[in-house]
Amino acid sequence: MSTQTPTNYTVAEVASKIDHALLKPDQTEADVREHARLCAEWGVASLCVRPCDVKLAAELLKDSPVMVSCVLSFPHGADATPVKAFQAQQAVADGVSEIDMVMNIGQFLSGNYDAVREDVRAVVEVAHAAGVKVKVIQESGFLTLEQVAKACELSREAGADFVKTSTGFNTGPATPEIIAVMLKTVGDSMGVKPSGGIRDWDTAVAYLRQGADRLGVGSTAAVLEGGQADGNY
Repeated sequence: MSTQTPTNYTVAEVASKIDHALLKPDQTEADVREHARLCAEWGVASLCVRPCDVKLAAELLKDSPVMVSCVLSFPHGADATPVKAFQAQQAVADGVSEIDMVMNIGQFLSGNYDAVREDVRAVVEVAHAAGVKVKVIQESGFLTLEQVAKACELSREAGADFVKTSTGFNTGPATPEIIAVMLKTVGDSMGVKPSGGIRDWDTAVAYLRQGADRLGVGSTAAVLEGGQADGNY
């Protein structure tokens, strides 16, 4: 692997910002094992798995600096708040280090901001009690830029650690315009994570140069090797 790039980011530096996504419904236990190996080899920030895969991923990566993260209420964010809180409890018990929860998109678009804030807060309280960080997925493709800013504010008020653009399974990938709004609104106090549509090296580096703290990537090897990945995540 090359260690230096024309953009002055090393492969290792970019890898260290990647949450490698393994979230498709047909992915198997063998896939978890293979991708855990690849994540350890590349030195990514975390392997982001489905809730049912947390325990296995944590066991596989226990001797690696790679964290295990998981999605919660994915991909629609429509679970009742007590269910989300229980999902967080289970993920913590199974060994997760970070949780990527989906905001209740329908409640947000209905203008029920208190409900959205308390929904996030319920997960944050469970996670933070165990030292686990929380990222809030807005599914920004459903939102205007003004709504992106409002969703960021609600996530900050609820105590979350990161805001994140997309699941990669609904509509709309990350865009530089969305990331600019996120950074302007909460970048001084929260991490910002573009996800969805990051399928090549130049896109990944551009978001890092813009100020992103993490990258949600499904095709990590292709991105880090300078290729072009297929698909939506």
